[in-house]
Amino acid sequence: MSRKLRMGLIGGGPGSFIGRIHRIAAELDGEAELVCGAFSSSAERSREAGESYRLPASRVYASYAQMIEAEKALPASERMDFAAIVTPNHVHYEPARLCLESGFHVVVDKPMCFSVDEAKQLQEVVARTRRLLAVTYTYSGYPLVKQARALVAAGRLGAVRKIYVEYPQGWLATGVEQGGQKQASWRTDPAKSGAGGAIGDIGTHAAHLAEYVSGLHIAEVDAALNTFVAGRRLDDDSAMLLRFENGASGVLFATQVAAGEENNIRIRVYGEKGGLEWQQADANSLVLRLIDAPVQVLRTGSAYLAPIAAANARTPPGHPEGYLEAFANIYAAFYKAVRDYERDPAIDFRSYDFPNVDDGLHGMSFVDTVVRSAQSDKKWTALP
Repeated sequence: MSRKLRMGLIGGGPGSFIGRIHRIAAELDGEAELVCGAFSSSAERSREAGESYRLPASRVYASYAQMIEAEKALPASERMDFAAIVTPNHVHYEPARLCLESGFHVVVDKPMCFSVDEAKQLQEVVARTRRLLAVTYTYSGYPLVKQARALVAAGRLGAVRKIYVEYPQGWLATGVEQGGQKQASWRTDPAKSGAGGAIGDIGTHAAHLAEYVSGLHIAEVDAALNTFVAGRRLDDDSAMLLRFENGASGVLFATQVAAGEENNIRIRVYGEKGGLEWQQADANSLVLRLIDAPVQVLRTGSAYLAPIAAANARTPPGHPEGYLEAFANIYAAFYKAVRDYERDPAIDFRSYDFPNVDDGLHGMSFVDTVVRSAQSDKKWTALP
């Protein structure tokens, strides 16, 4: 397939932050283009969004169901190849299911679904339809996060013993949802967000980052969830101990009430021979500390990086790369799988470097386990 892939967007209407991020990232490398969308549950707002995206009115739909049915009826040379779903969590499962069963591949923003049951059902749909599904755990797309993963996998740190991962935000330090702030309103509503507030919104990112870099699964958690803002119905703060499958210990905190903080997810991994540290605030640097060598600062774009890190860097050293590029790297890996799929539908999606339906289910299980742990008197709660 030599042409651009054709993308449909579900969600991303007026006032959406993440919808425009997905659109920019999806088109960044010139591998795909937005051709259609159902941008809102309001037909009028969907029309407004379609105009802002410069789409023909005939490809702007009043609902995702209408969009999927209409696109399926188009000639193969015109219809979308995949849909990106950027709606609130409670509107992830059904459009994803319809897309997959209609022959379309899917990219869905995290968390993958509203509940573990929905995630299990979606995993079954992926297996049955043999279509591809990617989940945008964004931070695994950074070149130096991939370098960190490569260093751990190569044994440079030795056996991993300790992992610290944190994600502080401050944007929900006050009850902004009570004033109608759109992004805050649905994220703090259990009917739309699911069982987790901060833990579902950003805690899943932290957990995925810890597992992606270390190559280890979280086996057990000992968690506390807090709600500091009066009247808020979901957690806005979390802290927990982690136990990994190899016996390594960890600490994770994710909070949205750290007043003054922006968005600085950070990870530190320590093994028998040394440690490493990466943070989004300085995403072009990876600090490597080995017990028998001086401290090293590795930089994005440098010739000494592992092939997987080099392949995900777009600019020479000294030119900052960031959030949009990390998103685009996930899309790029997904596109590679889609193009390979056209030649051979029997490809193993797990062999590609993007978070997939299994990661999505695991993320939902993590949220569910943390909630159960926080409600339990037991010290440890096993993560399925």
